[in-house]
Amino acid sequence: QVQLVESGGGLVQPGGSLRLSCAAPRTIFSISHMGWYRQAPGKQRELVARITRGGSTNYADSVKGRFTISRDNAKNTVTLQMNSLKPEDTAVYYCNADPAYGNSVWGQGTQVTVSS
Repeated sequence: QVQLVESGGGLVQPGGSLRLSCAAPRTIFSISHMGWYRQAPGKQRELVARITRGGSTNYADSVKGRFTISRDNAKNTVTLQMNSLKPEDTAVYYCNADPAYGNSVWGQGTQVTVSS
């Protein structure tokens, strides 16, 4: 079973920063668009940011200008740099691999809590 390994969540004060990382097997990473999603209590899972195999990015309107997604094709990792965090960013964040063929793969999720 393919596994995505996430790291970097935690508790941060409003205005602070966190960096999430996700490592994937090379066989999946090299053929996948990669994304970060989040799910807050009582809400549906939503796309936060996505980066294609070619490096094109798109972001949810709510995080534009604050979050940056990047991928390291040599290390098979995707990173989400989150700055100017707000309480409404509190959620479980999930890494996703969307391969050119085969099923989408999800990480186990990492909690991000923004609170004073």
